[in-house]
Amino acid sequence: MLPSNDPVAVSLTKAIQGGDVTTLQQLLNSDPDLARVRIGDDGGSRSLLHLATDWPGHFPNVSATIAALAAAGADVNARMSPHPKDPNCVETPLHWAASSNDVAALDALLDAGANIEATGAIFTGGAPLSDAVVFANWNAARRLVERGATPTWWQAAALGMLDLVRARWQEQPPPTSDEITRAFWHACRGAQQNTAAFLVERGADPDWVGWDHKTPRQVARESGDSDFIAWLDQATAR
Repeated sequence: MLPSNDPVAVSLTKAIQGGDVTTLQQLLNSDPDLARVRIGDDGGSRSLLHLATDWPGHFPNVSATIAALAAAGADVNARMSPHPKDPNCVETPLHWAASSNDVAALDALLDAGANIEATGAIFTGGAPLSDAVVFANWNAARRLVERGATPTWWQAAALGMLDLVRARWQEQPPPTSDEITRAFWHACRGAQQNTAAFLVERGADPDWVGWDHKTPRQVARESGDSDFIAWLDQATAR
């Protein structure tokens, strides 16, 4: 592990986040073990691939950067140290790419062998798709599904995957009223009218207060979809 103020750590960080693949390759060639180094201190450290996918993501040449690190032996499934407030949060670089809606980084990590179902997401302990949906990063979420991620029920609701939402009623036990309402909240956040309508018909509570202390109506307004907002107001009018 290198302290973040170590000259090599500074050079690595600058090259990775600045998209300077030539300098990065020179550093990696100078020390065969460098790709597996972690940067930080005893309070926490991150891999070089975490640096490449750190918030806000979308660093220049990120695909080439990730490919160079992976080819040099970086672990594409490296974990962060457990979050001090959430011990189940041990995110991989793919989680971080999903959290930043960084599709280019996401594709590069998957092409390099990252585990699309790795657990450890913030709040849920789930796969990278959980992070994408929790933060309303729809491009990353859809890309993960395209690449083979398996959505949970609430994630399917958020993405408008009505067939998967319907299929939940074929399972035993059937969904509880709380599950229905939570799925409805996510459908509203994703402005998914068909899915939201299906869940309203099955008793979803439009006044439930969910994550970030917001109701389905509030998160629907944040979507910016005027047609969906108008439909929701009419469908849930008392």
